Amino acid sequence: MTSSFKTLDDLGDVTGKRVLVRVDINVPMDGDRVTDTTRMERIAPTVLELADRGAKVVLLAHYGRPKGEIVPDMSLGRVVPALSGVLSRPIAFAHDCCGEPAKAAIAAMKDGDVLLLENTRFHPCEEKNNPPFGKELAELGEIYVNDAFSAAHRAHASTEGIAQHLPSYAGRTMQAELEALQKGLGKPQHPVIAIVGGAKVSTKLDLLENLIAKVDYLVIGGGMANTFLAALGMDVGKSLCEHDLADKARSIMAKAADANCEILLPSDVVVADKFEANSPHSVVAATDVSGDRMILDAGPESVQTISNRIENAKTLVWNGPLGAFELSPFDTATVQCAQAAATATRAGSLVSVAGGGDTVAALNHAGVAEHFTYVSTAGGAFLEWMEGKVLPGVAALERTHEAAE
Repeated sequence: MTSSFKTLDDLGDVTGKRVLVRVDINVPMDGDRVTDTTRMERIAPTVLELADRGAKVVLLAHYGRPKGEIVPDMSLGRVVPALSGVLSRPIAFAHDCCGEPAKAAIAAMKDGDVLLLENTRFHPCEEKNNPPFGKELAELGEIYVNDAFSAAHRAHASTEGIAQHLPSYAGRTMQAELEALQKGLGKPQHPVIAIVGGAKVSTKLDLLENLIAKVDYLVIGGGMANTFLAALGMDVGKSLCEHDLADKARSIMAKAADANCEILLPSDVVVADKFEANSPHSVVAATDVSGDRMILDAGPESVQTISNRIENAKTLVWNGPLGAFELSPFDTATVQCAQAAATATRAGSLVSVAGGGDTVAALNHAGVAEHFTYVSTAGGAFLEWMEGKVLPGVAALERTHEAAE
């Protein structure tokens, strides 16, 4: 596939070159202990490839939301031991991402060394994408590599500003993400099915509007489905529901019909007395929900319908669970549909791309994340891509590519 951005394959000899690599190591921590190294593992291929090719690898990253202030609890120095463990090599650390501390640490580097600079968000100019600050960061290196898709929806100095001053490339994780997304919605094979779940329609209006113009089947699940069922005149009892969005839901359904996009809502549902694990529950038709109960999952008939559509599809894009998957047994629809997608993917008949918040947790819970074509760990960036929005960090790489041609 022809890319609209340059990758590490386009890099020449980098021996002794200072390569600035924007990474996402905004990892969960318990005190000074990193509790999940997934994001570190994702950047390892890029960092190790550059180091093994003799580059001086300088890592730029943010942690938390310090809002331009120096917050000791958000220092990246705390993640160095875990990062060193993942990369199986020593990691040097500079106590600032610019100025003399950064320059001195870079000057001390040998070919193949890896250096982590302090939290870029300790500087207010980072999130403001202040041009002089972007230039100051760029002057620390000779080449820029962005391997942080999860931060690509932010127009910050370290994600967009630097790319205006240096030859810019996508790292291996960024490359894999963009290529997977291209297969998902950029130039997908049809039929395309999208599964969109989660609690609220209000947070995914842009997403739904974008998808109905691009997919053949749109499955709406979770609390979102209740809003659509209510908009069709059904009683959803005590279920989570945004009744004030009924007109918007009907508008989306009308637009979908005009676009030949089939919207799949639950035909049967699992209702319970309370929002808690193993609450007394039963399966009823979506038209037969009593006023004192709440919908917590899609029923078996709905699961079978969705599974059939997945089997007939060539491409699947998934964002959000189909029910209250954190609570047993209301994880059934999510797990069974995820297993159907994994089976089709393993058989080679389906390209499956998933991501965003609870989606990763839901697929891990179902035990199938590794069987999807691609599971994005990016939350906001993945959602904005699905909404059809321009991601500044990606656009910067594409501009650099065009300028070089």
